[in-house]
Amino acid sequence: MSSQQLSAVEGLEPASVWRFFAGMAEVPRPSKHEEKIRAHMWAVAGERGLTVREDAVGNMVIEVPATPGCEGAPITVLQGHLDMVPEANSGTDHDFEKDPIRLIVDKDEATGKQIVRADGTTLGADNGIGLAMALAAATEKDVVHGPLELLCTIDEEMGMTGAKALAPDFFQGRRLVNLDSEEDNAIYIGCAGGMDTNLMWDFDVSPVAGGEESCRVMVSGLRGGHSGGDIHENRGNAIKLLVRTLAGVDQAKLRIVTMAGGSKRNVIPREASAVVCGPAGLRSALEKAAGTVRGYAVAESYEENVNIVVESGGAEGAANAMSAGDSARLLLVLAALPHGVVGMHPKVDGLVQTSNNVARVAVEANERFHVDVSMLSRSSSRSLLHVTAAQLAAIGRLSGAGVKQGGEYPGWEPNVDSPTLATCRRVYKTMFKEEPEVAAIHAGLECGIIGERVGGKLDTVSFGPTITGAHSPDECVYVASVQKSWKYLQAVLAELAKG
Repeated sequence: MSSQQLSAVEGLEPASVWRFFAGMAEVPRPSKHEEKIRAHMWAVAGERGLTVREDAVGNMVIEVPATPGCEGAPITVLQGHLDMVPEANSGTDHDFEKDPIRLIVDKDEATGKQIVRADGTTLGADNGIGLAMALAAATEKDVVHGPLELLCTIDEEMGMTGAKALAPDFFQGRRLVNLDSEEDNAIYIGCAGGMDTNLMWDFDVSPVAGGEESCRVMVSGLRGGHSGGDIHENRGNAIKLLVRTLAGVDQAKLRIVTMAGGSKRNVIPREASAVVCGPAGLRSALEKAAGTVRGYAVAESYEENVNIVVESGGAEGAANAMSAGDSARLLLVLAALPHGVVGMHPKVDGLVQTSNNVARVAVEANERFHVDVSMLSRSSSRSLLHVTAAQLAAIGRLSGAGVKQGGEYPGWEPNVDSPTLATCRRVYKTMFKEEPEVAAIHAGLECGIIGERVGGKLDTVSFGPTITGAHSPDECVYVASVQKSWKYLQAVLAELAKG
């Protein structure tokens, strides 16, 4: 581990948790590129004499013997995922497949509380801090626990393919504590399922005429964030704001040269841009539209930092554009696709039941224009998830798009009679003199998939320290919350060790 990473967290407590977290931050680990972090985990376990198993796709189990005297307790599985979402601010030079995450200890401007954040990128506290707590629990001599299995899954952020590939006998424990939650006063017992939808078109090209005016339109400065955990906040979607801006000019003559926006399926788009061409006066019309849309965005979503810039040019070197008709058709589809909360849960106050994230649009120009729009829908109701997916597919087919849907994963059905939940509630109330919030979450957790893989015979809860801004460069974790969650995890493990 570099001295920079160690020095960044020096003096923070609990020291072992931050040391393990700094070690993970040193290792590149974007989704689908977990080979380096897997090697790191092998090394960490090997240095401490712990047995490691790895399956064919790269999921890992680290076996941890019980504290002497607690060998008869049932196995507890501590679970988290190895990968992280790779997002960086514009202008931040960072290669997520090569560079370490640069850790910064700071203060939250709103509360004055001490936080750890990254330098212009996602932090990877989702889910690195959870795994760091699991490693500390496995290796600190004063932590009392029964036999443990540390289940480390791959590719959670890009489709939960690691959890989906688990064999029922890969781990032996049937009591699981997931450490991928982000509010330290809550114990989660349920989550939404999800499904991906891609719409694809191939449009003919037509030459850019010499007399056409071209402009580049850029949307930036949005908060973005987690498409599950933050979707209820009505945060602005850069793709949607770009479309509204372009729709503010004469659609009979506007032609798209290129368009790009968003990055990951589970990230609310923070930035989007397009190059368009049209008759003289295009820039003036777009600037007027941009000013109007920005005003709406601030009023609707309180996105005070949103910026919509229109510049002349951008089509230099581009020989072709879409026709005005195809350009209008694409903008109509993007305007019609639902983004945000689709419906609230009828029986759980404040819980989003169904949502859709219009996550990414990309236009590639070769012999034809290939357009790809990707979305992630979530719902705690499988039937409503399918209804939403069918709506997206219908919009696509009405516009002549090819439709590809898949990557479905199940939700996690709450079990209010869970023995592990009862233990966790009792410990929390004893420690903190108040009842924890017991809730379901709209974001996707792997618990439902893992439970399904073992035939439903899994007693599961989820908790963890407070993290804000996950899936965006604003991600941070609160130091005092890590201390609280660490003490709580120790107390829960000690209680579970009694059998």
